[in-house]
Amino acid sequence: MNSIKLWFRKGDPWVWLNGGAVAISVVMVVGLLLLVAFRGLSHFWPHTIIEGTYHEADGSTYTLIGEVADEEWVAASRVRGTGVAIPEDVKVVQRMLIKTGNRDVTGLDFRWLVADKLTNVSTPEELMVVERREWGNFYGYLTAMKENGQVVATGAEALPALDARLERALDLSDAIHDIENKDIGAINYQVERLRLKERRLELEGELTDAVRMELDAERAALDAEYQTLKADLDQLNVEISRDSLVATTMSGVEKEIPLKLVVQYKQPNKMSLFEKIGDYFHQLWLFLSDDPREANTEGGVFPAIFGTVLMVILMSVIVTPFGVIAAVYLREYAKQGPLTRTIRVAVNNLAGVPSIVYGVFGLGFFVYFLGGSLDALFYPEAAPSPVFGTPGLMWASITLALLTLPVVIVATEEGLTRIPKSLREGSLALGATKFETITKVILPMSSPAMMTGLILAIARAAGEVAPLMLVGVVKLAPSLPLDGNFPYLHLERKFMHLGFHIYDVGFQSPNVEAARPLVYATAALLVLVIVILNLTAIMIRNRLREKYRSLEN
Repeated sequence: MNSIKLWFRKGDPWVWLNGGAVAISVVMVVGLLLLVAFRGLSHFWPHTIIEGTYHEADGSTYTLIGEVADEEWVAASRVRGTGVAIPEDVKVVQRMLIKTGNRDVTGLDFRWLVADKLTNVSTPEELMVVERREWGNFYGYLTAMKENGQVVATGAEALPALDARLERALDLSDAIHDIENKDIGAINYQVERLRLKERRLELEGELTDAVRMELDAERAALDAEYQTLKADLDQLNVEISRDSLVATTMSGVEKEIPLKLVVQYKQPNKMSLFEKIGDYFHQLWLFLSDDPREANTEGGVFPAIFGTVLMVILMSVIVTPFGVIAAVYLREYAKQGPLTRTIRVAVNNLAGVPSIVYGVFGLGFFVYFLGGSLDALFYPEAAPSPVFGTPGLMWASITLALLTLPVVIVATEEGLTRIPKSLREGSLALGATKFETITKVILPMSSPAMMTGLILAIARAAGEVAPLMLVGVVKLAPSLPLDGNFPYLHLERKFMHLGFHIYDVGFQSPNVEAARPLVYATAALLVLVIVILNLTAIMIRNRLREKYRSLEN
């Protein structure tokens, strides 16, 4: 009995309880991350396509072709309510979610079916899945290839013809994309800049006839260049519209699909293990490098990755100097008294303010007040269209910098507190001024603490969504904030974000079943991006810590 009392008195039970709680928390977090990663990454594996006969409640049957997306056991009463004939003695039935695609033909992309009603299941090697730019996937059998409406290959010759012609169509599609988004996009950007320049000169009373003729000449040169590109674009559009494939659906309907709408095709039932592994990494790369399609339920998330990383970098560049200056003033210059203590309490309280409040403040103060003032002062020629008086990348970065500022201030101030007083006194005794002591001795030695604050700031800012919905993030951005047009970094543009992409795909998507695996994949990707950003900051902090450890001792 005494030993138990002594054990409690030493505090060992609380150590074990805390250790157990930490272990359980770690297991739960790791388990959640593994679940998200598995559900997301398994989406890119080439799934087997099945063909079978499904028996309806009225006795009719039809051929079913598709992928098994999910399976579950449910109460038989739930299935009977949908009109499926289930014996009364059956309590539980198995349902399968089949992705049948062909939404433009049947109007359905997914179907919940009772597993027992599906018979004669087979996996023919000739079954193919065609990923399209519109209407999602197509499932069926390749029948023929057409060129300008005329059949050029059928039967066994259709597949080799499809390979060659699809490669040609994809090359033409890339050329069209480059002309539309790079060449013509650059011309449109220059034309808009000329329009704004002309309007500004007009407002300033400096638009003379000579200047107008010069602007007209530049505009005419750009228009001539545009007409040349448009002619090339029209020719490419004619060439890419030449070929099409003909495939048969599960209902026996023949569907002609222009190759200009085809992203890729595959026959997963025919693939070997190594071919499936190669296709898996190819699909994963497309997810990371492509633009989204079909209301963000298809394609990739590259613009969202780019926007997230760029916003975090800009936020870090903004928040670090302000946080460090504020911490240095509070610790090194401000008189330690009631006012300083009140400021510290206020800083700590700011860390607990809900993020949406920062979003509302950013929208009202940064966007409408500061942005509107900047437009009135520097961009009157753009009126009534706003330049900085609308949500954009700069205001989103500043809002998140304000959100994470208390974390950087507190961490930096704690680092300044740990610097020995003897180092300050030694520097001053050698003739250095207080400013030189702070900039050359104190700040370098407290840099690991600054990096700790930055790490915490990145961890919080990268996953924030609520304030960004008000100050700059959008469902689909027409262009990246960074491109080849002067001034290259366009802080006024709206951008995409992985966190908002998850919200949009998960809760605003018109095709819930198709969006579900992308929600998991994007969530896993967001966690990975945050981990990479944090690990980069941690490596820098550790190097700084090793560099100044000898001085601290």
